[in-house]
Amino acid sequence: MEIDYQIISVFTDQNRGYTGNPAAVILLDKLPAERDMQSIAKELKQPATTFLAKEPGEDRFAIRWFAPDAEIGLCGHGTAAATAYLGQKKNGFGKFTFVYPEGKLEGELNADQTVSISAQSIAVIEEITEFPEPILEGLGIPLLAMYRTDNKHIILAKSEQDIAKMDPDFERLSQCDIFGYAVTAQGETVDFVSRTLVPHTMQQEDHATGSSHAMLVPFWAKRLEKKHLNSLQLSKRGGAFKGVLADSGMVTLTGTFQIEKSGKLSL
Repeated sequence: MEIDYQIISVFTDQNRGYTGNPAAVILLDKLPAERDMQSIAKELKQPATTFLAKEPGEDRFAIRWFAPDAEIGLCGHGTAAATAYLGQKKNGFGKFTFVYPEGKLEGELNADQTVSISAQSIAVIEEITEFPEPILEGLGIPLLAMYRTDNKHIILAKSEQDIAKMDPDFERLSQCDIFGYAVTAQGETVDFVSRTLVPHTMQQEDHATGSSHAMLVPFWAKRLEKKHLNSLQLSKRGGAFKGVLADSGMVTLTGTFQIEKSGKLSL
C-alpha cells in the first residue's frame, strides 16, 4: 500500500531568510490506528506529521499530529500546513474546520496565498514566583518572570538580543519536569520575539510554533495594549507571524508557506 504525502513549511519569511516549520500532510479516507500514525511519522522524520480524514459536513476534517517520537496534543504549524494543502487542492483558497480530541481549529488559505489558523487563546493561570534552578542555569540569560498556562510556560526575558544569543543547555533543562516553555521578550522591529523549548522531546527546540503564539499573542496584547501583533520566532530556521486577538478570545495567526516536497510512502 502506498500513501501520498506533502511536506509544507509554514510561517516562512523569504525576505529574512526564515524557512519556517515543516510538516508532512497526509489525507486518508479514515485515520489509521495510533501505532500506524506513529510509525509513519517516525519514517517521515518531520517535526510534525499531520493526518487528515474527511468528516461529515462541508470542509470538515478529523486531524491528529505526530512527531517522530510521540503524538502532539495541539500543533499549530501542522494545522497551518494542512490548511495550505487542502486549499491548494480546492481552487487555491478555502476555509476548513479541523476536529481533534480536545476541540476544533479553523484554517483558511487566503486569496493572497497566506495561510491563517484560528484557535482559542491560551491564558496565563498564575505567575511562578521562583525560577527552578535548572531553568535559570539551562537558559543562561537574564529572566524577568515566569508564568504557567494550560499549555507551555511563558518565560519573560530581558531583551531580543538575549533570546537571539541564548544557547540552551538541554541536559540541564531536562532536569526540570516542566514540559516546555516559550521564552519571549519585546521585539526591536516587531512587537515580540520568542523561542520555544521542549527539552523532554527528541526535537528539543521547535522552529515556528503556533500553539506558543496562541498564548503569546494575548500575553503581549495585554502588555502592549494592542490587538494586532507581529512577531518573530528566533530559532535556527526562523518563523514569522501576524497575530490578531479578537474580542471573543480567539487568536488568528497568519503567515506564508512553501511547498517543499511531494511523495509516496510504501507501507
